Amino acid sequence: MALLALAPDRDPAAEIAYAAAPPEQDHPVELVEGIWWLRTRLPFALDHINIWLLDDGDSWTVIDTGYGDEATRALWDRMLAGPLAGKPVARVLVTHFHPDHLGCAGHLCARTGAPLLMSRTEWLMGRMLSLDDSGLFVAAGERFDRRAGLPEEIVGQRRERGNLYRRGVRDVPAPMQRLRAGSEIVAAGSRWRVIIGEGHAPEQVTLFCEERNILIGADQILPRITPVVGVWPMTPENDPLGDFVTSLGRFVLLPEDCLVLPSHERPYYGLRPRIADLRRHHEERLGRTLELCGEPATALEVTKGLFTRPLDLQQLGFAIAEGLAHLHALVHQGRVERWTAEDGADRFRTL
Repeated sequence: MALLALAPDRDPAAEIAYAAAPPEQDHPVELVEGIWWLRTRLPFALDHINIWLLDDGDSWTVIDTGYGDEATRALWDRMLAGPLAGKPVARVLVTHFHPDHLGCAGHLCARTGAPLLMSRTEWLMGRMLSLDDSGLFVAAGERFDRRAGLPEEIVGQRRERGNLYRRGVRDVPAPMQRLRAGSEIVAAGSRWRVIIGEGHAPEQVTLFCEERNILIGADQILPRITPVVGVWPMTPENDPLGDFVTSLGRFVLLPEDCLVLPSHERPYYGLRPRIADLRRHHEERLGRTLELCGEPATALEVTKGLFTRPLDLQQLGFAIAEGLAHLHALVHQGRVERWTAEDGADRFRTL
């Protein structure tokens, strides 16, 4: 393993500067003293995740674990026998419940005996979804899809897939150590404070070290892409976009020159410009959503106006979730009304 030299690579369009080039996949490198960057594959369009390995001197703290498939389990077995050998993994910290972050936590905790650290809501979501093989789960998805205005053929296709979450997350550890806003941990020789991000996930853990001016930002503030902020069948009335925008205010208070370690893409400088860009993006989306509600429209109709490219079944699910997030934000702001029509689908119209 070798130390990366931080060489900012400026992106003028995004007003950020990337701190380093990506390392070779599955080969950890030391980004800054005591913090190792492991970039590994994902079986999705977003094809990688950044895992952070914090050297605590006599042990390791692992932040996020990758997708719970055989390839990632094999990677962890190689890591434990190779780069991480010689001292134990003392903690496995997972930022949020999504499969690319929590997927291999059960395997890693079982192999090492390390405790799992998460926020309570994220742990509960992961435990619930990983164990739920009930008909109630499928029925909730069907109701959600019909309210969104999806045709019965697509409702049926999505029903047949069942609980996709369980394919990527198994054996979420039953005990865990709870992290909450303001919690502190000592790792890599420094003190880190928990800042909670919302919207993309309900209680996502990010970590800020004032001494080192570094934010481990998870999926909350990515350098180029916008994290999915969506409404889902298990929380069909939520306003996640309102939660997301509100929680961004917690990060504006951090130093402008802090180094951000995101879960996808590359570490970067430029936190405040990136936050401003995310806010602009969603304001533009809200404006377009408002236009699409000039006449009564279903969530599917609005989504097709927001996402004009062809969408496969998986992409359609994410797009519907994001379309609903913008619709619900406008409903909560009193700018759009919603009602359920005789066909069982919700309609939205500008007030």
